[in-house]
Amino acid sequence: MAMPANETAVFFNSSDYQAGFRGATINLVFTGPGIFTARLTTVSLPHLRLYSVQESLPRIAYVALAPDSVNFAFPAPPNTSLVWGALKMKPRDLMFHSLGERMHQCTGGASGWSIISVDRKFFAGSTRALIGSEISPPRVARVIRPLQTDAVELHRLHAKACRLAETHPRTVGHREVARAIEHDIIYTLVKCLTAGVEHEDTARRLHCAIIMNRLEDELATKHERKILIPELCEVIGVAERTLRNYCLDVLGIGPKQYFRLRRLNLLRVALQRADPETAKVSEIADRYGFSEFGRLAGFYRTIFGETPSATLRRPEHKIRKNIQYAETS
Repeated sequence: MAMPANETAVFFNSSDYQAGFRGATINLVFTGPGIFTARLTTVSLPHLRLYSVQESLPRIAYVALAPDSVNFAFPAPPNTSLVWGALKMKPRDLMFHSLGERMHQCTGGASGWSIISVDRKFFAGSTRALIGSEISPPRVARVIRPLQTDAVELHRLHAKACRLAETHPRTVGHREVARAIEHDIIYTLVKCLTAGVEHEDTARRLHCAIIMNRLEDELATKHERKILIPELCEVIGVAERTLRNYCLDVLGIGPKQYFRLRRLNLLRVALQRADPETAKVSEIADRYGFSEFGRLAGFYRTIFGETPSATLRRPEHKIRKNIQYAETS
């Protein structure tokens, strides 16, 4: 489901929400109970795309960014806890992503975050024009801590553009307005990059990113059965202890717990989409490797706040509410 160029939408279904991002793929694994809602504002400019996100539930997201854009992310209210990779971000931190990066993002509750996605060629040309040389994306995501004044200004410009897209979407599409927004954001972004203090790349972080991506690639082919950790470690080329440490650093939980959470989330989606008149919870659960229904019900209720049977009986919410604003003079 592709969103129009400039829009704010409220999602009540995680599948619709995940499809709302253009130029990025996001897969969610919820880690706590509650009613899911997400508010997503998208601003599309000639060379930039801005996202402003608010989510209601704690979760682990596996994010894949487009290789033809340079991407930056930062926390936004409510910023309970936002962890990109193994890096916990502070309110004025700026995450500088590598090209086409795939990595995990974790939240501990209701959260807000923002993205600035810049056309790769436009970014290279802009940095050359502003500082006389290109700023190259890092090999692995890097946290930059800009001067407070620069960080505040970048957040203000991002929020202002998103509000304008909400209240005057046609105005944002005007060529001169779009050009002015892009100029201000790029200028401030480059100031943040050149004046900020960087958290240096390390060989361990790079290796961690490689292993965690191999892990997700392998899990994508084995989501319908239980996984033996020794077997998995042999396939992806890592020691069990190293995989456990990487999962704890990046996901906040061990690999066994993460695998079970992934299967529980896949089971929930399957139950939401099944026909309650003909489907059986036990048959769907068995498809995802859950043979002991009593234990499954306990795990499931802990994560989602209801039994699998209750999920099956409740119809899937597919409503996406577009927030309409009247243009004012």
